[in-house]
Amino acid sequence: MHDCRTILYIAAQLPKRSETFVSSEILALRRCGVHILCASVHSPERALGALDLESLADEAIPVYGMGFAKNISLFLKEVFTHPMQCIGTFKALLLGAIAEPVDAVCTIHKLAFQSIASIALASRIRTKNVSHVHAHMAHVPTTIAWITATHLRISYSFTGHAADIFKDRSLLKSKLKSARFTSCISLWHRHFYNSIYQKSDHDYPVVRCGVDTQRFTTSAKTKSSDLILSVGRLVKKKGFDLLVKSFRALHAQNSNLRLLIGGNGPEQEGLQSLVKKLGIECAVSFLGDITHEEVRSLMSQASLFVLPCRIDANGDRDGIPVVLLEAMASGLPCVSSDLPPIRELLINGKTGAIVPRDDIESLTKVMDQLLQNPSLRSEYSLNARAHIDDEFSSTKNIHRLIAAFEGRCGD
Repeated sequence: MHDCRTILYIAAQLPKRSETFVSSEILALRRCGVHILCASVHSPERALGALDLESLADEAIPVYGMGFAKNISLFLKEVFTHPMQCIGTFKALLLGAIAEPVDAVCTIHKLAFQSIASIALASRIRTKNVSHVHAHMAHVPTTIAWITATHLRISYSFTGHAADIFKDRSLLKSKLKSARFTSCISLWHRHFYNSIYQKSDHDYPVVRCGVDTQRFTTSAKTKSSDLILSVGRLVKKKGFDLLVKSFRALHAQNSNLRLLIGGNGPEQEGLQSLVKKLGIECAVSFLGDITHEEVRSLMSQASLFVLPCRIDANGDRDGIPVVLLEAMASGLPCVSSDLPPIRELLINGKTGAIVPRDDIESLTKVMDQLLQNPSLRSEYSLNARAHIDDEFSSTKNIHRLIAAFEGRCGD
């Protein structure tokens, strides 16, 4: 990548247990010879079970973690040493905010604080030879990338995902307009961005959240049909309550069935109460936060992976859950709900099964069909792995991302 000297990657937390796809992307880019600096808006998560993730946490430049006093000090230094750049930055930000009214998520005082932290970050990396900034998540990390890049007069890009473009959306139109390119994790995302601000496909490249297929092995042996697995943040949009209710009907027919749910979140207490109310505590286990290695181990044991995603009351929804990619890469037959981005991953009746959203009866029927039919599970397993290899492998998508970076950094 002769055009890009150094790319600064910004994420809300780097690394973060539920967003290891960001860390994996950085590590893969580095293996391809791309020089990456990392910045973490909030303090990184620790003890994620991998030395490379711990190293990323050690090296990540803190943004809010610097503390308000230090950020103010660096901000004032920039004001006095580079006043014209500061004026240009504030002008660009003001024009963007005027063009797109600041919403409840991105209030004026939050935007002011983000501007101070961003200019302080720009001060810290001024001598680091950074020619481009890339952010994951279209809300706060991209706001900081936008302001930092504008201040240093370099280019920036971002990848949007789910809550950051729905319930936590902020100044998205201005960001789409000013970004050098916006990486789309699905064709649906490209269509969605075009509905807000129209650009060419070249400016909205499709770069999937890829999975390292070499880390997942499939087994030709048909697995036992007694273990159902689900992993994700315990939030309403994941539909774990639907899964628990469907599981109860299946467990009534087969008392050997078990359901394992990995992850933490605000819905945990309610879900545990629901399990108790339904009388299936002996068959449902909540595993809490689990490492990537533990997820892979569970996937090698389970016979079915189910994640009945929905659109919650405030409009939040999933993009393409990475855990579905990982389950398919491990040869685990998957069931999920009818959301447009997920349809690009789970081709119903071929690479997995898709059921109507919030439809417990359909979910139960499809799960039962798969549990009773080893040959169908085997067919889905083989097709799913082939689809991941063909379209969602990290190798293929890292090259797509490098192609997007090429010729766009620093020009």
